[in-house]
Amino acid sequence: MDVYHPGSRAVQDRVGVRAVADHVGRSIGQGIKPVAAAFLELQPLLIAGAADPATGRVWASPLTGTPGFVRATGPRQMSVTGGPRPTDPLATALATHGTPLGTLALDPRTRRRMRLNGRLRPTDGGFAVEADQVFSNCPKYLQKRDRYETVAERTPGPPRYGRELTAAQAGFVQAADTFFVATVHDGGADVSHRGGNPGFVRVPSPRALTWRDYPGNAMFLTLGNLAADPRAGLLFLHWRTGTTLQLTGEAHTEYGADGERRVRFTVTEVVETPGAVPLRWSAPVYSPANPDPAE
Repeated sequence: MDVYHPGSRAVQDRVGVRAVADHVGRSIGQGIKPVAAAFLELQPLLIAGAADPATGRVWASPLTGTPGFVRATGPRQMSVTGGPRPTDPLATALATHGTPLGTLALDPRTRRRMRLNGRLRPTDGGFAVEADQVFSNCPKYLQKRDRYETVAERTPGPPRYGRELTAAQAGFVQAADTFFVATVHDGGADVSHRGGNPGFVRVPSPRALTWRDYPGNAMFLTLGNLAADPRAGLLFLHWRTGTTLQLTGEAHTEYGADGERRVRFTVTEVVETPGAVPLRWSAPVYSPANPDPAE
């Protein structure tokens, strides 16, 4: 069975990396191996992505808890204790049986990341995900943060809603070294990481963001999803204050004559939540793989 859908295959063929993608795709499975289960139980942060069943808009959201709040509870099942804030735009999706859900567990301390995509089932204490795809990614473009602390007294502020970025929010985006992008395709969802030196995401207008698609593992899961369905959700996290900036809209990939790929995202809705994440991370050490954002 092909682990890629036609959108990813179209991008792989356009770029000329189908053979490489076939090789890398062998790492995608449905089972949660013991090393992956041990990794999940160490994480205080999980990124989830899905389409809101009511509006169809795609969002990426952070979920946090004491390590162990995410764990493997079966050969193909991941369980999460707790859930999003009631005001989080993914709250409805994460309470709806059968929601196609993408998740990403990322550990800045070790620069390791793991993705698990599947179908959601609400539980008494949170939700479970029956895995369709489980795989790890290389540490490329992932900034190292040596430690974190839980800020018990941090309380999320009221969300601020908008239809475009304010000047302060645009500055937040342009100062970011990391963001997360949720995408969907027929019957599935995925969340991936994007990283680079500050300035790698540009804001040409209050309703537009662009970033260069750096060379990766040749799977083209994110760009493949966008080729099939342009809906996307972005999550920017302030690693010290816990403020989150969630954007939903549509994205498409522009292919340059020199082989460069650039993604252009058009904003539909903005949600900023001060202090949403009760974690404070240390300053980053930028990945040596990060290109110069001015290039």
